[in-house]
Amino acid sequence: MTTRDELQGASGSVARGWIVTLAGLGINLALGSIYSWSVIRKGIPEDWGWSDTQKALPYSAALLVFSLMMVPGGRWQDRIGPRIVATLGGLLLGIGLVICSLTNQSWAYVVGFGLLGGGGIGFAYASCTPAAVKWFPAAKTGMIAGIVVSGFGLAAVYAAPLIRWLIGLVGVQQTMLILGIAFSIGVVVLAQLLRTPPAGYTPGGAASGAGKPSSSAPKVSSGRECSPLQVLQSWQFYVLWLMYAVGAGAGLMVISNLADFASKELQLALGHLLVAALALGNGIGRIITGTLSDLIGRRQTLLLCFLLQMALMLLLSQAKPDTLLSQAAVMAVLSALIGANFGANLALFPAVTKDYYGLKHFGANYGMMFTAYGVGGFGLSLLAGKLYDLFGTYTRSCYVAAVLLLAAAVLTLVVRPPKITADSSSS
Repeated sequence: MTTRDELQGASGSVARGWIVTLAGLGINLALGSIYSWSVIRKGIPEDWGWSDTQKALPYSAALLVFSLMMVPGGRWQDRIGPRIVATLGGLLLGIGLVICSLTNQSWAYVVGFGLLGGGGIGFAYASCTPAAVKWFPAAKTGMIAGIVVSGFGLAAVYAAPLIRWLIGLVGVQQTMLILGIAFSIGVVVLAQLLRTPPAGYTPGGAASGAGKPSSSAPKVSSGRECSPLQVLQSWQFYVLWLMYAVGAGAGLMVISNLADFASKELQLALGHLLVAALALGNGIGRIITGTLSDLIGRRQTLLLCFLLQMALMLLLSQAKPDTLLSQAAVMAVLSALIGANFGANLALFPAVTKDYYGLKHFGANYGMMFTAYGVGGFGLSLLAGKLYDLFGTYTRSCYVAAVLLLAAAVLTLVVRPPKITADSSSS
């Protein structure tokens, strides 16, 4: 049976692809509010009696649950479509934030923001990139993935000042209620625009299974469609997972500690501006690096990003009061570059996963890959806190991250597409 999308022809398909891409971008602009937890944390009144550990738990739980829920979320969107899964994600996020608005007890925020909110974000996030990249040829995978996920990085640019203003106006609990209703409606409405191409669709006239890259585009294996089991049986998955954990973990370590680093080690009172600069770089960097990877290759772009991030971490370790690196303008540029390199991981690894393992099970396969984000962020952020407790400085954390980033850069030189010829699984 001929579908409406098929009758629209190539131009209609491209238009539909851009609608899905922009819908995914909009959804991520709501989901990325998770990065603004530091603003909510700072606004929690002293008379609530929360300890620092209690203030950290909702965000830590949200990051971990977010990454873990990408696995079932990705698998379900492969099976039943992105619209339903993203809608469920929006509803869970809204319900979780509303639960937070009902009480000032820390456990409610762990459940509401951490478990339900993190799960909702995972489901909705898992549905956006796979739906968008399937409409475009392989030569545009990096760019499209970068545009979709840029919203997640850019969200803090508007969400942080908005949440700070709302807390000052109506308090934390009413702010959570407003955010819960607004984000839930926004995600659910935009989720209705998410669609995958009809069976047999060939983006840009490319061969079925993968777009045909130009001579300057990344080398991908035409026709490879790997099941999750096949992915787990390839050594490349574990190398890529480690690279992702290091790249994402180093960025999340800085994100979670940047405001404290600015105030405690540099005596700067502009930590929130550095966070905004990092968020801006985070969003824009995803588009730039995703597009660059379409031109020069994924591995080459990852190598450049890992080496640059290593250099930036070493620079950050040398930032001391009354030095050039401690100047607000210099630190803002440094923060933006760190954010751009962190954001690159969120654009490049979806593209690499598609290149290496195909589109048929892309949601499930990238969901498994994305667990590296949660594990890396949780581990390196926790390590940074432990090292600060021991030595009273974040310098050693920067050194550890720099060494790990160098190791990840070396791994880009050895990883290659897996030699898998066919998909043996119909599930």
